[in-house]
Amino acid sequence: MKINDKLLKPIIETKYLTVDNADRYRSILRFFYLQYEKLKYWMYQEEVYEELHRHDYFKDYTIEQCQQDLAALVDWKNLVTVQDTRKVATIEEFKNKKFRYQLSEYSVEIERMAIRLENLFIEGASLEPTLLERIRNKIIRIEEISGKGIDEVFSWWNDLSNDFIRLNQNYQDYMRDLNSVKAEELMRSKEFLVFKDKLIEYLRTFVKSLQMNVGIIEQFLRTLNQDVVDICMDKVLEYELSIPRLDTEMKKEQILDRLIGRWESIRDWFVDLNGKGTEAGKVFDITNEIIRKITRYATQISERNNSGANRKEEYYKVACLFSKCSNIMEAHKLSANVFGVEQPFHLKGDLARSTESINSGVYDERPHERIIKPRIRNYQEKSHRSAIIDRTKEKEERRAWELERIEKEHNLLQSYIKDNCIDFETLPVIEPEVRNTLLLWLSKALENKNWKSKTQDGRSYTVQKPSGDNRCILSCTDGDFHMPSYRIIFCD
Repeated sequence: MKINDKLLKPIIETKYLTVDNADRYRSILRFFYLQYEKLKYWMYQEEVYEELHRHDYFKDYTIEQCQQDLAALVDWKNLVTVQDTRKVATIEEFKNKKFRYQLSEYSVEIERMAIRLENLFIEGASLEPTLLERIRNKIIRIEEISGKGIDEVFSWWNDLSNDFIRLNQNYQDYMRDLNSVKAEELMRSKEFLVFKDKLIEYLRTFVKSLQMNVGIIEQFLRTLNQDVVDICMDKVLEYELSIPRLDTEMKKEQILDRLIGRWESIRDWFVDLNGKGTEAGKVFDITNEIIRKITRYATQISERNNSGANRKEEYYKVACLFSKCSNIMEAHKLSANVFGVEQPFHLKGDLARSTESINSGVYDERPHERIIKPRIRNYQEKSHRSAIIDRTKEKEERRAWELERIEKEHNLLQSYIKDNCIDFETLPVIEPEVRNTLLLWLSKALENKNWKSKTQDGRSYTVQKPSGDNRCILSCTDGDFHMPSYRIIFCD
């Protein structure tokens, strides 16, 4: 055994587990941990109080007690606090110190240990694209595996569940690290530039894997027959019931409810069935936002470094010029050119000279007149009133011109529609304006999952994907455009 400072140091972060009022402290940190799993890292005192107060056990809990409990957890380093000054409107509000709270790293691990003691399994953090690939391969095999024996089905289900749990835990922990106060400070330091590119490449690799695998899994799950899922769940249930357990008796309803809940969690992670978005979409957005934040911080650091370097070169150049001066008078002249006159007198005014002679003095010039305005706050110049110009005729002409242009464009597009369909492969030579409109329709539909959209006049259409890698050349008056052989099919 190796004795070091870390081993001899007491872990005060675990103090909240055994002290008086541990029920309050543990409930607060458990609420922080559950919110952390939902990627909500920062919370206010009012949110904690509202969550505890709505339970019967804490019906007599007060806001003052909540403030004291949070302060104690901050002292024990269970919570990291930052003063929120975004919504401060007065000096009194600033003095009251409205804080945001976040779980510390120790507290996350302690809560995980507590949950593990409650028979829940928690693992650590990283972003592994191979997990997504394994989950994709296992989900796609569900139809094949449903015809196997209960041993193979249970092994398949156990591997799928473990990979899914690891995926959730890994990205939650990793995102929490990147959103921590320590990470924010590191991103603002010069040392961050050393591994900035490596971190961005790591995140982009995960985003690419996420985008590719989630699309395949979502499309497969939307078309999956529920009977296949039921067969697999029945076989897993049969295997679970066949395991002899001496300490506890597992009920069939409990096991089945757990299996169905786990499968629904996996399905909801990839498929949006209630219109609230998927967890995969949230991970995608959060990862992209972190990449943008990393790039922004790196740019700021580079600008600061370059600014300092440029100024240093300028000073060095000036110093070299002064070192080459032969005497003090030459240095004075150089100083007047570089830094200007020490105490100059300025004659200000928009002067229009009557002569360009260099021999003409100040007294030979005509005097310059300037109107002096009162230097008081409430002084205002007199406003000149002018009548409103009637531009009704110009507006009507512009409106008529726009309507005529839209009508011509509509008629031209209608001429390319054959049997409620626009086939890019059979289109003749078209104008650039028509090409831009058709590509706009195409892009609007491809952005939707169902490949459907509407034109500006409200006409619905669907984009049909070409078979295989079939491509075509769209001939235009300003050149040729190579693209896949899409077809736009109108619904009415």
